[in-house]
Amino acid sequence: MNAKVIVVTSGKGGVGKTTTTANIGAGLAKLGEKIAVIDVDVGLRNLDVVMGLESRVVFDLVDVLEGKCRMRQALIRDKRVENLYLLPASQTKDKDSLDADKMKLVVRELIEQEGFDRVLIDSPAGIESGFRTAAAPAEGALVVVNPEVSSVRDADRIIGLLEAQQLREIRLIINRLRPKMVASGNMLSEADILEILGVKPIGIVPEDEGILVSTNVGEPAVLGNTRAGQAFLATARRIHGEDVPFEKYEENKGFFATLRRLFGGA
Repeated sequence: MNAKVIVVTSGKGGVGKTTTTANIGAGLAKLGEKIAVIDVDVGLRNLDVVMGLESRVVFDLVDVLEGKCRMRQALIRDKRVENLYLLPASQTKDKDSLDADKMKLVVRELIEQEGFDRVLIDSPAGIESGFRTAAAPAEGALVVVNPEVSSVRDADRIIGLLEAQQLREIRLIINRLRPKMVASGNMLSEADILEILGVKPIGIVPEDEGILVSTNVGEPAVLGNTRAGQAFLATARRIHGEDVPFEKYEENKGFFATLRRLFGGA
């Protein structure tokens, strides 16, 4: 993706949006980009916990906007990954303390004055003012979707709003794919989702218990060796501009599938 400012959104809550933001941010930083991730979920704040940085929060996004601190005082550098920084949300203010124009100013300062290569904005769930504020400065979007009907329907609504905002690049991250359920017809497949939404994927992440562990201990999965962590890193590499093939997550369908693989078939 060429977009320097990317909003990570979903419409529906609970699809793994914040985990995706943390992992893509850490992955891009591992690849050498200077990355700022911003938590815009004012009043809740979870990105700092997922990244394991909650104990280091002193100032937040709203403090910067209200002039209570400088940007560099609020930014938290991740000591495990060079060039990865977090700008946390406020837990004590409400969403009215942030608006689209203020968000544009914050992002402009990060890019033009602080020298960040890319800014990832973790959007609140839903399509209310919080989403619109998070999306306002964005040039591109990562829409996180689970392979279930309600998530895809909400993603469709979000994509429509993003397109109305004339974002240059909108890409899907299909999260929590379960190949066995897809094979049995009990879960939407990648092809089903793409047909419904008409947006190209940039990442496909399988269901993985390792993600729960990494979230609980506050360490992005891209820093470990889980299957989901590797998928997030591959996604970051595609965003970075590399041509990375998608891993096939289909289940082995038996003897003939094995033969086809052995002899170079599909």
